[in-house]
Amino acid sequence: MTTATDTPADRTRLQQWLVDLPLTPNAISVTGLLGNLLAAVLIWQEHYVLGGVAFILGSIMDTLDGRYSRMSGKGTTFGAFLDSTLDRIEEGIVLTAVVMVYAKHGDDVNAGLAALAAVSSLLVSYTRARAEGLGLDGKAGIGSRAVRVVILSVGLVLGGEEIAGGLDLLPASIWVLAALGVFTTAQRMWHVRSQLNSAAGD
Repeated sequence: MTTATDTPADRTRLQQWLVDLPLTPNAISVTGLLGNLLAAVLIWQEHYVLGGVAFILGSIMDTLDGRYSRMSGKGTTFGAFLDSTLDRIEEGIVLTAVVMVYAKHGDDVNAGLAALAAVSSLLVSYTRARAEGLGLDGKAGIGSRAVRVVILSVGLVLGGEEIAGGLDLLPASIWVLAALGVFTTAQRMWHVRSQLNSAAGD
């Protein structure tokens, strides 16, 4: 909706201001990576709340780089590739830190589930990318990256701390992430299969 303060002229001025900024979408993407690296280190040291905050801030940067790219017109093909690649790396390193914490404490079940969550999250992204590479729609499923970020953020911020009245929500969030990743991967595989069957029947 266009309001009195959201006119084409206003948007043009905003876009020009963004273009004039000495900032690139790639710089925002790298900042997001640094935020997630910090989150992984904090989680490994079992500072879950601080790690969760760093993860949230890093994830926010991940959403800003694409928007800034579109609004400023500074986006490049390599920038889009870099953004997608760093997103996968960031999610992987944060979940790897969770795996390391559980492994350190001898909690093989939760360590294994965290590893499954990491692998399945990569599969969710891969199935979409592969489907789109074949000219098909790959966005089906409930476990999008945004949903996974919210679940993990809640688990980290309320994980092993007094904030939730002594209730540790990190294991629960890992279980949900693992199940969600497997289910969403299956959903996308089924969705692609359905599209191919429909095309074959036409």
